[in-house]
Amino acid sequence: MNPDVPQPPHSSSSPPPPSTPPPSPWAPPSSAEPPRPQAAAWQSGQGWDRPPEWSRPPTGPARAPAGSRYDEQGRNGRGGRFGWLGELSAVVALVVAGVMIISIGGFVVAELLDAGPASADSELFFEDPVADLVVQLLGIAIALPVVLWGARVIGRRPAGTVSSVVGRLRWGWLARCAAVGFPLMVVQIGVLIAWTWNDEPLGESGSGFPGWPVFLLSLAVILALVPFQAAAEEYVFRGWLVQVIGRVARTPWPAVAVASLLFALAHGFGELSGFLLLLYSALWWGWLVIRTGGLEAVIVMHVANNLLAFGLAAGFGELASTETAADAPWQAMAAELVFAPLYCLTVARIADRRGIERVSP
Repeated sequence: MNPDVPQPPHSSSSPPPPSTPPPSPWAPPSSAEPPRPQAAAWQSGQGWDRPPEWSRPPTGPARAPAGSRYDEQGRNGRGGRFGWLGELSAVVALVVAGVMIISIGGFVVAELLDAGPASADSELFFEDPVADLVVQLLGIAIALPVVLWGARVIGRRPAGTVSSVVGRLRWGWLARCAAVGFPLMVVQIGVLIAWTWNDEPLGESGSGFPGWPVFLLSLAVILALVPFQAAAEEYVFRGWLVQVIGRVARTPWPAVAVASLLFALAHGFGELSGFLLLLYSALWWGWLVIRTGGLEAVIVMHVANNLLAFGLAAGFGELASTETAADAPWQAMAAELVFAPLYCLTVARIADRRGIERVSP
């Protein structure tokens, strides 16, 4: 240190002079708000007044895990351990209610129009068989929107998963199945007609050809409603019911067996051959659904069968007949022993070659 240069007095106890004067205690408070801290966690659109997204319960439909079979599409982790019972009960109740509403509506309309059957013991709603067919087909078709609603709202999964493992109806695959199924069904029914012609010629129990106006009207009704009626039966027994039972069954076969038995019983009690035919074909069709991952192939076969059966009945004046597939003769069962596996195995082989999805992506 240079002794010739004067040094400022220094005290170790006094603080250094401030660079800015301290705020006056009498000054009004500042209106500027202090800046809020910025954090990466809040820069994704979540506001300070809302909880983070991870704290919210999941909402909306959920798919089953990738690699799930068709019968496992209901295993999406929603509804709890016994949630399938609630879905089963609610959908069955709504289907029964829908059938009753349409039946009561048909009865009321028939009474208002004085178009009911002449016989008080008749099982028909209308004397006109075409009008009666409309009520019967609608009474079955109503199940289609009900089961889709049940899967979406109660099962909390996309309704399209009842159609196939990819979550929709595969129209291209359905068309390929139709190219196989419709010609095969024509051959099967032709064989059955030729086989049973001497026992009871087709049309013998009917009133004969009803005339072109009635026949064309009948065909219009059949083409418009039968696809929905046949598809509804497949969505209920080969689709939704298999998936509901599949939520608790380890393999698809208990669900296929139970659904097939209920399908046969739903057609009523007729001939033993008819019951066995329905059960046998239902088991094959249930296998095909699991094998191809969707309902397209069985919808085609059911629609083809019903279109031809109702079309022939309309042509020979037998629409008023109350017989169902449960009343089929033994020859029909014998034909089904051949044609059911022929169709199912052929379609399964085509599905393998085309790479049709068997499990969810």
